[in-house]
Amino acid sequence: MKVHVPGDKSITQRVLILSSLASGESRVRGLLYGGDAEATARALRMLGVPLPSIPRDGSEVSITGVGLDGLKSPSQDLDLGNSGTGARLLLGVLAGSEVVATMVGDTSLQARPMHRVCDPLEAMGAQLEYLDVEGHIPIRVDHSHPLRSIEWRSPVASAQVKSSILLAGLVGGARTIVTEPRRSRDHTERLLAQRGVAISTRDVPEGHQVELGDPSNVLSPLDFSVPGDVSSAAFILALAALGGAGTSITTVNVGLNPTRTAFLDVFARMGVSLTIEEPDRGYTCEPQGSVTANPSEVHGTDVIAEEVPSVIDELPIIAAMGACSKGITTIRGAGELRVKESDRIHSLVHNLRMLGVEVTEYEDGLEIEGTSRPLTGRIQAFGDHRIAMAFGVLAKVRKNHIEIDDPTLSDVSFPGFWPLLDALVQRSHT
Repeated sequence: MKVHVPGDKSITQRVLILSSLASGESRVRGLLYGGDAEATARALRMLGVPLPSIPRDGSEVSITGVGLDGLKSPSQDLDLGNSGTGARLLLGVLAGSEVVATMVGDTSLQARPMHRVCDPLEAMGAQLEYLDVEGHIPIRVDHSHPLRSIEWRSPVASAQVKSSILLAGLVGGARTIVTEPRRSRDHTERLLAQRGVAISTRDVPEGHQVELGDPSNVLSPLDFSVPGDVSSAAFILALAALGGAGTSITTVNVGLNPTRTAFLDVFARMGVSLTIEEPDRGYTCEPQGSVTANPSEVHGTDVIAEEVPSVIDELPIIAAMGACSKGITTIRGAGELRVKESDRIHSLVHNLRMLGVEVTEYEDGLEIEGTSRPLTGRIQAFGDHRIAMAFGVLAKVRKNHIEIDDPTLSDVSFPGFWPLLDALVQRSHT
């Protein structure tokens, strides 16, 4: 069976931001219509960008950018909802601009740490004010003095931190160098390089380094197709691997950026039979292709710290697969899970135990003892779309009886997730 998944959430938000900052008309296709992307789009409209509505079907839209110096101070607070990516990237944009704005968000976003982004921005000269809790939204960004160049060594490998600094340098005209302990997602670098921005990357003894040279005063518009979200595809591939669909499933036209596909290596270690095809076609700067998963005898594996930055969004479904695997699945070095849409370590441990799965909680991860017993219980998603979807996959594995307290959470990144699961399972019964 062939399946199309919605557009990539991370790339969609970057494309919306860069199209808004470009000089001229961008033509983009495949944008994700989802909660996080909508929140970022609303914020950009309030900043004076004439963004059209995001099509539900991924059809082409034209976006007329306002230029690197064209944003306007909004008349109301910028409400980013639950979008951590949108909030952190836009903090960088605002820091480099000449606007005054206050960024707010929902309860979940207010609990997520922003100091790791704000610290380097303030070191560049950005004027930021915490309006409630230090290091958290709501944050007021005032008109900053010209930003200073910066060489920032990030203690964590985070594409959001790196991208925020790069965008601040781009908008504020400041040279930036960011060094991470490990290479994180590189969508921002790829998109900027495609637009002719002077950006370079290299491995260094301290990890991985990205340099934005003397930024141009003009960003050229985009002509870009957003690939399907490979992190969303992970849930569908897991369903196939666990036998929930009764047959193989091929997710087509998904992004195969090497900083995003490490979970496929983990799946393969767990015994999942996979086929990956990357057509030899010019898909701009983001490779894409198809991934097929077959029903497999799945067993446990170890996910180590060095892998975590490249599999951070897929760890919930890896943990869920571990519950149905033979043997032990261990995830360590994943303390970053504590500060996602929920405390994902706690969310996973709590729910797995509710289903009768033996699990040990660590500060930086968890250890899961797989079982062949049917899993039964009601799951608390803790307001987290990936927790809801991970246990939603388990709910479709035969003999399991699992309820999700708020299945609508999947709309953040995967509109139509539940109807698609139902359709795939029903096909297996016909």
